[in-house]
Amino acid sequence: MIRPATPSDVPTIMRFVRELADYERAADKVVATEALLTDALFGPQPAAYAAIAERDGEPAGMALWFFNFSTWTGWRGLYLEDLYVTPEARGTGLGKALLRYLAGVALDSGCARFEWSVLDWNAPAIAFYDSVGAESMDEWTVRRVSGPALLALADRD
Repeated sequence: MIRPATPSDVPTIMRFVRELADYERAADKVVATEALLTDALFGPQPAAYAAIAERDGEPAGMALWFFNFSTWTGWRGLYLEDLYVTPEARGTGLGKALLRYLAGVALDSGCARFEWSVLDWNAPAIAFYDSVGAESMDEWTVRRVSGPALLALADRD
């Protein structure tokens, strides 16, 4: 079963975020708190949305996403920030069910595309995404400005 997340799911979402970061070899990068996630997901102007996947009545995975916009298409898009399935639930179809759920959200929300990023070393995830028809956008690279560079760019250091 996949359902929209509720405020009572925030501790579970935070646990899944930490487990995913640990898997991605970046546990030290997680600075989010339950309070920040609660505001981002359920505050007056949500910045993101989440769904919980359950197996045998227990949370076993999640998807967290937000909407973006393409000037090329003139339509909004859905960007999957995090997809996580617990190790014991992997291989059961839960990940594919979450992607299917989000594809439906994208279509119901008038999105022209559904996108996400994957670490280049994560071969199991890449193979999984290939199996559902996702195409690699190899000609694009992600650029990021954060921390001191963000402050400097905004001339606020």
